[in-house]
Amino acid sequence: MNKDFSFGQVLGLMRQTAPFLVFRFLVYFGITVGFVLITGTGAGIGYGMGRIADNAAAGGMWGGMIGFGVAGAIMYFIREYLLYIVKAGHIAVLVELADGRPIPGGKGQIDYARQKVQERFAESSVLFGVDQLIKGILRAFNRVFLSIAALIPVPGAKGLVKFLNTIVNLSLTYLDEVILAYLMKTQATNPWKSSQTALILYAQNYKSFLKNAVWLAVFIWVLTFIVFLLVLGPVALLVGLFPGAAGPLTLVLALVFAWGVKQAVIEPIGMTALMQVFFKVTEGQTPNPEWEAKLDNVSGKFRELKTKAAHWGGAEHRPTEERGM
Repeated sequence: MNKDFSFGQVLGLMRQTAPFLVFRFLVYFGITVGFVLITGTGAGIGYGMGRIADNAAAGGMWGGMIGFGVAGAIMYFIREYLLYIVKAGHIAVLVELADGRPIPGGKGQIDYARQKVQERFAESSVLFGVDQLIKGILRAFNRVFLSIAALIPVPGAKGLVKFLNTIVNLSLTYLDEVILAYLMKTQATNPWKSSQTALILYAQNYKSFLKNAVWLAVFIWVLTFIVFLLVLGPVALLVGLFPGAAGPLTLVLALVFAWGVKQAVIEPIGMTALMQVFFKVTEGQTPNPEWEAKLDNVSGKFRELKTKAAHWGGAEHRPTEERGM
């Protein structure tokens, strides 16, 4: 099965954006440390309260779980910042490099990326809104057109079909970021309209994306699993420092560490490869009205996107440089 991306070129882009990879690593490492500290604090408080009730171990476990939940809630509230500053920023410099334009090195690369994102999306809420709609549309489309049951009917094998569908969905995790890359590349002034175009281009080429995404899913998840195994031992030692927090929390925090490495270093590889695929297979194509109609039928969010595209306008909606700022 041939693939439409080059690992050599992808790794070359990673090398050129090394300052941003370091920035991503520091951000996600900070998040991981935050999870550990908040979870550990919760475990310590729970352990102390548990001793009063003569069940310190259970108190430590419940305290740790509550602490982990608090950390997860904080992560939920900063997700818009992560998309705007971290993910979109990295996409911006990758697009610049893919188009043959030079970018600064060192800390200047992060400032340059922020400027590029602000040129396309003056406010983080606009970018976040676009991204959330794109994700919803992709989920609806993939559920209908990329179901293994639809592609290869397997009577009486619901469990197998469900597992294979999960693999398919995991393999297409980065499509929303790829569509944001399309918006950056085309210098979109109407992000809703450009997203509509990109979604139709994806839909009419979905089989090519699936073929390439499966390659990437295997690579990314095998690498993530290896990272998980490597951090499991050190995390067990770290968790042992907090009273009553051992056991299942060791596994959970090891998963968080592996997730942090995946987000910081492994995920950009998969996203960049799929970005290459998108630009290669859609080159010279125009949106097919038949696929637009199919998207209309499978996703109410796609119809919402079209409405937003039609009503986009006014100075308050345009990027800063178009407002003379």
